[in-house]
Amino acid sequence: MTRKEPRVIEPDEENLRVEDRPKGWAAGVPGVYYSMKPALEHMGVERTLKTVLKMNHKDGFDCPSCAWPDPAKRKTFEFCENGAKAVTWEAAPVVISSDFWAENSLSDLRERSEFWLGMQGRLVEPVYKPAGEDHYRPVSWDEAFEIIGTKLKSLDSPDEAAFYTSGRTSNEAAFLYQLFARAFGTNNLPDCSNMCHESSGWAMGQTIGIGKATVTFQDYENADLIIVMGQNPGTNHPRMLTELENCKRNGGQIVAVNPLPEAALKRYKNPQTVRGVAGKGTEIADQFIQVRLGGDMALLQAVSKRVFEAEAKNPGTVLDHAFLEEHCEGLDELREYLLKLDEATVLEATGLRSEEIDELADRYLAADKVIITWAMGITQQKKGVATIKEMINLLLLRGNIGKPGAGASPIRGHSNVQGDRTMGIWEQMPPTFMDALGKEFSFEPPREHGADAVESIKRMRDGRIKAFVALGGNLVSAISDTQVAEEAFEKTDMTVQISIKLNRSHLITGKEALILPCRGRTEIDRQATGVQFVSVEDTVCAVHPSWGSVEPVSDNLLSEPAIISRLARATLDGKVDADWEGFEKDYDLIRDHISRVVEGCEDYNRKIRLDGGFILANGPRDSRTFNTPTGKAVLTVNDLEYLERPEGTLILQSLRAHDQWNTTIYSHNDRYRGIKKGRHVVFINPEDIAELGLKDGQNVDIHGVYDDGVERVLRAYRVVSYPTARGCAASYYPEANVLVPLDEVAEGSNTPTSKQIIVRFEPSSHTAPTEHYAAATAPVPEAEADGFPDARTQETPAKEAAVSGV
Repeated sequence: MTRKEPRVIEPDEENLRVEDRPKGWAAGVPGVYYSMKPALEHMGVERTLKTVLKMNHKDGFDCPSCAWPDPAKRKTFEFCENGAKAVTWEAAPVVISSDFWAENSLSDLRERSEFWLGMQGRLVEPVYKPAGEDHYRPVSWDEAFEIIGTKLKSLDSPDEAAFYTSGRTSNEAAFLYQLFARAFGTNNLPDCSNMCHESSGWAMGQTIGIGKATVTFQDYENADLIIVMGQNPGTNHPRMLTELENCKRNGGQIVAVNPLPEAALKRYKNPQTVRGVAGKGTEIADQFIQVRLGGDMALLQAVSKRVFEAEAKNPGTVLDHAFLEEHCEGLDELREYLLKLDEATVLEATGLRSEEIDELADRYLAADKVIITWAMGITQQKKGVATIKEMINLLLLRGNIGKPGAGASPIRGHSNVQGDRTMGIWEQMPPTFMDALGKEFSFEPPREHGADAVESIKRMRDGRIKAFVALGGNLVSAISDTQVAEEAFEKTDMTVQISIKLNRSHLITGKEALILPCRGRTEIDRQATGVQFVSVEDTVCAVHPSWGSVEPVSDNLLSEPAIISRLARATLDGKVDADWEGFEKDYDLIRDHISRVVEGCEDYNRKIRLDGGFILANGPRDSRTFNTPTGKAVLTVNDLEYLERPEGTLILQSLRAHDQWNTTIYSHNDRYRGIKKGRHVVFINPEDIAELGLKDGQNVDIHGVYDDGVERVLRAYRVVSYPTARGCAASYYPEANVLVPLDEVAEGSNTPTSKQIIVRFEPSSHTAPTEHYAAATAPVPEAEADGFPDARTQETPAKEAAVSGV
């Protein structure tokens, strides 16, 4: 396994260009071009056809880039630009050679960007960094498992270990992983949900008894009104745009609620229709409500107040009295609270005019079937849980849960983050699950709640977690308070990363560290009993199989279930009655256990083989039944609170660029926002730029404004004049994580508040890129690398053809 030294050019932020901002439409022919160009160039025709044309098909693999559901009738091109980029990133058969580890120390690699790290190719052999050394070295699989097992068994308590999970993990791997952790003796099972939709789970669980969407795929096109809050589907889940378009074509309306105008919510050019290719496409949002960051809760309360006022004017004609009487509680208390809501406070919190709120209320009142859908723009607010409870309030008032074309719809960004939770990846699984798990495997699972992602960092920092094992993901970059997180990881005795490609979490390590390479979802999984498939759950509770379609990039790779099974064999010494060796050979054995442990998964092996899989039961959606203490949906009273900014500051949110999937950077371009060749930008309303005494294009240092005595700063960021909401700003994730204190979390869910960061600006004397992003050592050409290794030559050339948003 050798290849030439990659000639990768790190983009120099001084060459950053700002073009039209923002774009007025999304997708169209450019979406096809930027999907297929890198795939064909870096995988070749045959591997491209075997991957992108198998993605999201019943006999293919599930897209690894998001959890958007699949239609019953699949199109030939059932993928989006984001999915095609994710597949190219994973499936291009370029590997990191053995000599890479001797040639690159961890100290040197820490100066590289996530972009550069991801371009090096696939990980294909286990590597180990001994204590006191600055290099990984290749080891055998047996040696790797022995090192890990010995360390875990040496801990004074099982709670000195934490087992993290990424949302790309399959149901089968997730089930084995939580079994392994609990058999070891801990509920320390932090996962990516803790940082994204944990607020959704808490709010929905407390109000309607389930933390999942109450809609089906078909409900989107049948809705009269869809309110899209705090999300950008054009970048984060582009296939959703087709269903929004279908809703519009069927006479429905769309309202976009967001601090930034997003191209995809203005106009969508569907590349699979003549209208989308040769015409103007479809206008998506009938109304754009440019809410101030943190003002969503006040907006929702104001709309619900108008619903109550309309009912008072026309008694018996507005509220769904039959539904409320039979299925809900708390109506009188909510009415009493909201009718006292102060309009001036609402307008201050939202930055809106009363007429804008009136228009939204009128649309809601005129619609019989309403969906409210949201993402991390809501969940990562301090009052994220309360805000989602207000969404539930508004839906319940007119019976918009449990009927076709209506409901609550959190949109998960990881492809199987919802399935992982169903399979037991949670530090607080209920007693019924733990009872079933213990009975199935003849052991007593630990009952004390474990550590979530934020709490795990704190325990590592304090020396209470000494071993950290990650099944995918890049937690050190994804979590808040970057400096604190890195220091916490470095205090551990051992870190273990089960991964596909190199990222920063492999470089910020414990005293000892290992990387275990695994197969990707795109790859054929052959085991002793034959070719295996795995299963996943999408954002509307549909569970379906996923079959790899191309040969693995290396015969040395193990699957996730195989790695977990071997870890268990090296660590547990028969603590549970589990056939770990058999699980690796035949995934049907895993699914047999799932069928007896996980509620709703009875007869799993049969149902997963049905055409398209099966749908998990959902009480609120299916029968208007609610798993709450009283058996009724709960209308809640939530005291209005919004973030006030001190003079001279703005409220900043972090967000993804278009050429990005979570912490994975495909290129330094964001074509919908007009950014090329750089990421160190801060988007600010032109009026705020003037008010703060700044200038468009100026370099500034961004300081977090908190009174804990810690300096948090991003240096040399370019001010970009942009039509954000007044008083608000935006910058890219994960770089902006450094500004969010670890203790700044959403109430109830403990999710980092990455959408409500108070910042101030100072003129920058720095010209070099900020932390972790080394400047280029050679001049950057007019064109730049596209972010994908060249699979056909088995090297990573410095591409010098212009790419704008691969």
